[in-house]
Amino acid sequence: MVRGDIDETLSLVEDVRERAQPRPQLYVVFDAARPLAPTSRHSLEAIDEVTIGRGTAASATRRDRVLDLRRIDRWMSSVHVRLRRNGAGFQIEDGGSKNGTLVNGTRTSEALLQDGDVIGVGQTLLLFRDRVPTSVRAPLDVDTSELQPRVAALATLSPELGVMFDALIAVGSSAVPVLVYGETGTGKEGIARAVHALSHRKGPCVAVNCGALPTALVASELFGYRAGAFSGATEDRPGLARSADGGTLFLDEIGDLPEVAQTALLRVLQEREVLPLGATRAIPIDLRVVAATHRDLAAAVAKGTFRADLFARLRGFTARLPPLRERREDFGLIVAAVLRRHAPDEGEHVTFTSTAARALIEHPWPHNIRELERRLVTAVALARGTPIERDQLFEEPDEIPAEPAAADGADAGDRDALVAALLATGGNIVQTARRLGTHPRQVYRWIDRHAISLAELRTRR
Repeated sequence: MVRGDIDETLSLVEDVRERAQPRPQLYVVFDAARPLAPTSRHSLEAIDEVTIGRGTAASATRRDRVLDLRRIDRWMSSVHVRLRRNGAGFQIEDGGSKNGTLVNGTRTSEALLQDGDVIGVGQTLLLFRDRVPTSVRAPLDVDTSELQPRVAALATLSPELGVMFDALIAVGSSAVPVLVYGETGTGKEGIARAVHALSHRKGPCVAVNCGALPTALVASELFGYRAGAFSGATEDRPGLARSADGGTLFLDEIGDLPEVAQTALLRVLQEREVLPLGATRAIPIDLRVVAATHRDLAAAVAKGTFRADLFARLRGFTARLPPLRERREDFGLIVAAVLRRHAPDEGEHVTFTSTAARALIEHPWPHNIRELERRLVTAVALARGTPIERDQLFEEPDEIPAEPAAADGADAGDRDALVAALLATGGNIVQTARRLGTHPRQVYRWIDRHAISLAELRTRR
């Protein structure tokens, strides 16, 4: 050991600088005319003025405390709007533009920006945040085209969420169990599959919706059974846990798992073996567990409805996914991913009216990304190549078409026909609806009713 390691007093200055500090940020969140275009984040720290206008390419140039942002937007003027530092905040001033500047949907010539204000410039929407916890090491300008996460689901413009995703990547290649908290529909299964991809495990990622398993069948579904174990058991079944051998078992809505199954699952995790119903000898398995829930498991443990020892086994690393309404910074990134995944043929040609684009950003999204997927796919089908209107995104419940008869025999009870159509189309909801002669929204209803995992189906194609 070097003597200086003992005698010298270490400095805390560097540690303090590394901590995230609240800094103003400006986000380019959505382009209504080019929804697949990259979005970006720009630090306003040490910036006194921002100019925003039309350019031949998207760019961000900094010089003498001035930030110049250029966007490929034909509805923008060359110098459309300026943001000027005003004390601790920023003042927005329209630059005499042809199409005007909107703040939260209201045409504005001059205003003091508030945290969370949405700025409409041409066909582009920007988001102003005045106190975003950001590390001093974070780049001043970030474009989503430059983000290269090892797994696409872990891309984000949020500095806070980025820190969590980086930690997830760090534990991804280990055997550490992961527990994901988040509201229903926030993309917890996407995180589980990202962890599986990072682990490089050769086995599959098997998703289990614990809340959808009938109580009487939980044990047989999870752990399998031998022929003759019970009435109707005519053949051996491996169960979902053994199906994930060598891979990852994703236990979605783990908080809904019945207590008797919690005990059996704990034994599997402790002993690394499964005892199928009707068997006399346990079978060794090698799997990694990722669990997810929208419930407060710590509170469930305190109430006695969830086993404390199982909770301890599951929470090796805890990730918390914010709801979609709190991820407006990533809205363009998420919309582009949904369009590429669910409407790959139409996505390149999809456009939105400016009113529809603002409605997307302003909607509270109570059902999160799952609701966004449903509304976008439906709107793409209704628009038929024309710009998507607000009413096509947000139909009232009484405007939803009645459930039509399905051409290929798929109805609310025909799960096999629905799965076959989804497999044939690679999980494309619009194409599946056309194949079944129904409405895309009805396809989503059936998917929810039968607890079908689209991500899992796509891997089977």
